[in-house]
Amino acid sequence: MSERKHEKTGGRIHGGRAGARAVAVLEAAKGLLVILAGFGLLALIHRDVQAVAEEMVRAVHLNPASHLPRVFLDAVASVNDTKLWLLAASAMAYAVIRFIEAYGLWHQQLWAVWFGILTGCIYLPIEIYELTLSRSLLKFLMLALNIFIVLWLVVVRRQGMQSGER
Repeated sequence: MSERKHEKTGGRIHGGRAGARAVAVLEAAKGLLVILAGFGLLALIHRDVQAVAEEMVRAVHLNPASHLPRVFLDAVASVNDTKLWLLAASAMAYAVIRFIEAYGLWHQQLWAVWFGILTGCIYLPIEIYELTLSRSLLKFLMLALNIFIVLWLVVVRRQGMQSGER
């Protein structure tokens, strides 16, 4: 009987269409943002990254000697073309993962719910650790949003299991 119910839904999310699409849009937006960052990294290849970073700090009127700009400038000092390629490739891989999840959720696929739960849970320890290093409203909101999405996906998955989907 449960196989018949699964066949009737065709492996699709049972209910929660608007929520799944909202999460899909969020995931696609994250993927797009990271792709743009990846292209930005590629644009820095064969350029003086240190000079570009110093120009960025000056453009936003930050004191290069203060803590955060200094951390940024020190981190950039060790960047070379190989690291830029690796960072850009990592950004593209991350974006592909976000787009796969977005596609699956947009099309109400059950596998995407599992995928979303897995990828969302991977970030929770990192986000919690980041909050222990320094607290900010943005970090707290990101953690809260991620927890909300993971819990919502778990509820959607449980509802599907109760209705006989696997």
